[in-house]
Amino acid sequence: MVRILRKVLAWFDVKRRQARWERCQRMAAEIVAAYRTQAPMGYDPVNALTQIADVIVPSEFLPYVVERTAALSVFFTSGIVSTDPAFATIAAGGGQTVNMPFWQDLQGSDQVLLEATPLSTKKIAAVQDIAVLHNRGDAWSTTDLAKYISGDDPMGTIGDLVAAYWARKHEDQLIATVQGVLASTTGSPPLSTSNNLDVSTTGSVTSDATLNGANFINAKQLLGDAKGKLAAIAMHSAVEASLLKQDLIDFIPVTDARERIETFQGLQVIIDDNMPSGVNVNTWYTSVLFGLGAFAMGVSATDEPLEGGFGTWQLEFDRVSLAGQSIMINRRRFLLHCRGVKWNGASMAGPSPTNAELATAANWTRVYEQKNIRMVAIKHNVLL
Repeated sequence: MVRILRKVLAWFDVKRRQARWERCQRMAAEIVAAYRTQAPMGYDPVNALTQIADVIVPSEFLPYVVERTAALSVFFTSGIVSTDPAFATIAAGGGQTVNMPFWQDLQGSDQVLLEATPLSTKKIAAVQDIAVLHNRGDAWSTTDLAKYISGDDPMGTIGDLVAAYWARKHEDQLIATVQGVLASTTGSPPLSTSNNLDVSTTGSVTSDATLNGANFINAKQLLGDAKGKLAAIAMHSAVEASLLKQDLIDFIPVTDARERIETFQGLQVIIDDNMPSGVNVNTWYTSVLFGLGAFAMGVSATDEPLEGGFGTWQLEFDRVSLAGQSIMINRRRFLLHCRGVKWNGASMAGPSPTNAELATAANWTRVYEQKNIRMVAIKHNVLL
């Protein structure tokens, strides 16, 4: 009898659990149905996944990335690249290039006052500097990034990853521009000779063929009385290593996130392995001295919403469901211009230049006075 009673109770218990499970299923279906009626078309709360788009707000993300890009690049923090809201406004304009007119300095000698002879008048001339507008972009596809970053400031993590990427790309563009500008053969004298010092040798490498104090002073002197504007020197890491071995690098302690600033002959050292180098019997390197504000940069803040897409032109998101991919597309329109050397676009195949085209001398024409181009280069060897 007891055994039969236990079987009956077990049967009722199974039926009770089954009824509870069916009730839960009905409630879940009602909740999902309610969400579906309120959700945008195409959105399925059952199959929804946390994607990059869920943790990024474009209106907050884009200015943050622009700011962090500048903060992460030593070319920016050293003052070589000058950023200004006016440049951002210029970058937001249409077209492939933008005119940047300026007045030339007053020329000629003063005049001796004479009682019977009136002063003769002179004129001031306007000259046009021209900057090219860059249109660059890149895209990243992942399904795991959102999970990786979701535990600790996802906006900041993604922002730093993208900003660090753009900082490196802008430095590559700047170095390519330096190569093209300093190889320019226009003007009298041309920058290819007036702002370059070549002390490299194909013979035995001695101190005379290296970046030493005397050659450094000779390079600065190429700017004459404008040499005091020089503030930083960019060099390959192999050059810095050679100078360290010779105890020619000084260190200045700082209080921010960096522990110290390296200096050579009083100029801040910028290390970048994309600085020009090559082999002509001996390995040679080009180190470049920069003045403050040698480059102007502005990133367009104008951003239009996409038709039929999610996000904006500058920051677009996509989802490839069958591949299980989340895609983030980041586009940028900006100017990064060497002041005083106009872009003539003699050999530009597309709507905006590649790095190879930026490094082409024929695409640049000097419009400032030679010593007001705030760059000089030294081609030299190193002592290993």
